[in-house]
Amino acid sequence: MLPNLTVQQLEYLVAAVDHTTHGDAASSLGVTPSALSQGLAELGRKLGIDLFDRVGRRVMFRDEAEPVLAHARLVVAQTTDLARYTRALGEGSTGRVRVGMIDVAALHHLAPALHDIRQDLPDIDLHLVVAPSSQLLVQLASGSLDLVVAVKPSGHPDDLDVVDVLDEPLFVYSGHAGPAGVDPNDPKTWNPWVGFPAASHSRLAVTSALRTMGATYEVVAESNQPDVLKEMASLGLGLVALPAVQAETDPRPLRRLVEPPLTHRTLSVVRRRSAHPSQAAADLHARLTRRQPSPTCDSPCPNPRRERQAPEP
Repeated sequence: MLPNLTVQQLEYLVAAVDHTTHGDAASSLGVTPSALSQGLAELGRKLGIDLFDRVGRRVMFRDEAEPVLAHARLVVAQTTDLARYTRALGEGSTGRVRVGMIDVAALHHLAPALHDIRQDLPDIDLHLVVAPSSQLLVQLASGSLDLVVAVKPSGHPDDLDVVDVLDEPLFVYSGHAGPAGVDPNDPKTWNPWVGFPAASHSRLAVTSALRTMGATYEVVAESNQPDVLKEMASLGLGLVALPAVQAETDPRPLRRLVEPPLTHRTLSVVRRRSAHPSQAAADLHARLTRRQPSPTCDSPCPNPRRERQAPEP
């Protein structure tokens, strides 16, 4: 006989794993911590396994329960899709699409495409979320987003449809008063750094590239926000690896330490194969997956603001 699991119990499990504490998980669902704990305990009893271990004061999800979590994510995401679809039918708003993008895609590379979509597809009710890749992919898996534009996930599940749209070089930059002792010709002297958090896909690419060069990556400050990293590098706190469109624009453009890019990252449009079919989402996906020209910028990228302010000859 199949266990009598409820969608609510599975939703509790997904929230408990995705949040730092059970209190935060309960708050995200609008329930009390005791209700969350009781729901998780009942789920474990129905399945006949322990889902969590207590380590000191921390409650840790057990590796052996990963198949349960994968099932829970799938059920919660598909139930969310169904609820949104039926609600949209009742409201007559079946054109709603929820899109997530990292900031460089929303503000630079895909900004013209978004503008064209608003002009050419006015019936699409577009909801845009700008966040780091890791957060967007979690929201995609939970059904909160229909598709995302993010740094290409490595080793992604079979349920994800990933279409590469842009190859983006990352250059090494410093402020005009950069760290002392840095020799552009010797990567082993390229320290310290300011960078993205440890779980970031871009951070992993930079770490791998430096390791290949025999260099270390000593991060003294980190942020999810490229503009914050740019300002920290401008203040001389460390070197930074960023796309040219974010590092070389006003105010306080950074200077390239060396001309060849340190590494490249791929921006991809990602959606769930199992998502409920939506013509609006399909139309938007078709627009966004038109491959964009790669921003190579072999020489320093032009600064549009500086060009407009240049005096007439």
